[in-house]
Amino acid sequence: MSSNIEDIINIHGRGPGNLIQILQDIQAEDSYLSVDSIASVSEAMAIPESRIYGVATFYKQFKFIEPGEHMIKICQGTACHVKGSTPLLDVLESYLAIKPEETTEDGKFSLERVACLGCCALAPVMVVDNEVYGKMTQEKIGELLDTLRNGGDE
Repeated sequence: MSSNIEDIINIHGRGPGNLIQILQDIQAEDSYLSVDSIASVSEAMAIPESRIYGVATFYKQFKFIEPGEHMIKICQGTACHVKGSTPLLDVLESYLAIKPEETTEDGKFSLERVACLGCCALAPVMVVDNEVYGKMTQEKIGELLDTLRNGGDE
């Protein structure tokens, strides 16, 4: 078992009531829940892996695929939807050749569809690596992703 997982479990305790907090802390450290981390938690807490997956898959917050170098979140809230975020999501899917909750084969990008980013005045909005991009267009998306793919900072 990874020492960081052991440390996290020791902080919270091995009781089943601590499972969600333990999984949250592991994901905060590793950015996702790997097969190995779930197996380690199962062994350390004497909880079947199937039960851990059952708990973790119930909550949307838990990720099971290693995220890409750049995390892209596209808002699908009402204001963004009205301003054209759905076609922008289609552009992202086509450009990246992935669907939401997936990572590109080269590990560069992950895509996530979110209900609302709280930036309605900037609709349509997307967030890349925690930086907000408002009033997005297909052209702006292409330029931004080309820059990121080529290693630039915009």
